[in-house]
Formats: sequence, structure tokens, C-alpha cells
Amino acid sequence: MDLLLTYDVDTTTPEGRRRLRKVAKLCEGYGLRVQKSVFEIVADEMDLLKLTDAIDKIINADSDSIRIYRLPAGGFENVRTMGVAQLQAHRQDLVL
Repeated sequence: MDLLLTYDVDTTTPEGRRRLRKVAKLCEGYGLRVQKSVFEIVADEMDLLKLTDAIDKIINADSDSIRIYRLPAGGFENVRTMGVAQLQAHRQDLVL
């Protein structure tokens, strides 16, 4: 399945900045960073469960926000980019 994951981690404290780095590093293991806090991920149900469980253990639910959008099949093939956005890798290479 194609997923778009976005996050907003409160970085006003040292603990928040650590959580931000942990979330980013975790997401890098699952997909392609397309913006500073946005990842395109190709995963199956088990990988999605593992990812959400790991994120849940990192974030502070009272101050951080994670959004995961499930896209239609082939959703990444219909992305329009503008500005400095560039294609960084083939999506097929990201299947876990």
C-alpha cells in the first residue's frame, strides 16, 4: 500500500528535539523523505503495524502529531511537484 506520513513534533525542549530525530530516523527506514517532515512509504499491513507501534513509543501524544494517509494504489505515480522537489528514487526500490 502507498502511504503518506507527515509529522509535527514539538521541538521547544531538548526531549522534543530528540523525539524529532528518532521519528525522522525511523521513517527513513521505511520510506522516502520528500519534504522535511513528509515521507512516502510503500508498506504492507505488517510493516504499517510495526511502524505505528514504534512511532507510538517515541512521540508525546499530548504535544506531537503524526498523520498517515493511505493513498490509492499507484498514488505516487500521480504526484505533481513544483519548486525544488525532485524525484529521489524509484518507488519499487522502497518495498519492504
